[in-house]
Amino acid sequence: MSEQASPKKSPVKKIVFIIILIVGVFFGYKKISYSLSHETTDNAQVETQIIPILPRTSGYVKTLMVNDFDSVKSNQFLAEIDDAELQSQLAELQADSMQTLTDIDNAKAALENTVSMLDVNKGIIQLQKVKLDQAQNEYDRNKKLFADEAITQKQLDDSKFANLTAQQLYNNAQSDLKSAESKIPVMQTVINKSISTLKVKEAKINEIKLKLTYTKIYSPISGKIGKKNITVGQFVQAGMPLFSIVNDSSYWITANFKENQIKNLFIGKQVELRIDAFPNEQVTGTIESISEATGAKFALLPPDNSSGNFVKVTQRVPVKISINNIEKYKSYLRAGLSVFVSAEIK
Repeated sequence: MSEQASPKKSPVKKIVFIIILIVGVFFGYKKISYSLSHETTDNAQVETQIIPILPRTSGYVKTLMVNDFDSVKSNQFLAEIDDAELQSQLAELQADSMQTLTDIDNAKAALENTVSMLDVNKGIIQLQKVKLDQAQNEYDRNKKLFADEAITQKQLDDSKFANLTAQQLYNNAQSDLKSAESKIPVMQTVINKSISTLKVKEAKINEIKLKLTYTKIYSPISGKIGKKNITVGQFVQAGMPLFSIVNDSSYWITANFKENQIKNLFIGKQVELRIDAFPNEQVTGTIESISEATGAKFALLPPDNSSGNFVKVTQRVPVKISINNIEKYKSYLRAGLSVFVSAEIK
């Protein structure tokens, strides 16, 4: 019996294997070649300004003009805090200030009256001096007449009493003048103190007026509202975040490259950007700046290698990248989107 010929093996499997091998080698070579000629990182994201809206005074929310994710323009009215309590304080301070102003006017009038009385007192002193001189002369003359027995003892005593009375009236007039003069500095001090008090009250009035301007909250920039944290009628404290505004007109990329990659990066270098949200778009960017410190140094609790618990970890350095032709992509860029960054090595 003749030996049967063995069937021939099909070449299809061999061809498929060869094709897969060639394709694998091709893409492997391409990937290896790409990795050797480019510095890449997927630790990157889209950034923009996010500005928190914080009230500068406490109170109940009276009006809220925006909803979640609304678009707003710069200086647009956003919310208002009830100002009834501040208005009441302002009215009270203004009334108190008017009373203090009236007291100052009264004190100034009293001072002017006292100053004018000084002239009257000086005139009285001059008059009493004339009377005193006259009484003194009369008494001296009567003493001579009494020695010559030309008048009686009673007439001499009357002239003596008149002289003593004139002397006392003259002394009283001088005392009144000194008393009036001593009141002037005291009254001036009272006026100065009242003026200082008025200035303090006016400062408080201006402070309340300033706080009243804080009750109306306006948008500092154009952009879009984030999620609101308040509702009408809610009590808010000064500095409490109400919501945030995302600046939708300015975007950039922050890429965190490994420390052994930054030697091939420099300001002005062109890079390729693949944004996960629209991977088919050919986006390019330009390196604007490279951080002077690693990202770990900006952490709330930066690592301290001197503690002894040291494990070497490759550090990353933040790199700021501007997006070329930003107007083309601005409509669908969002802060926080993931980005793959590739920089060619030359």
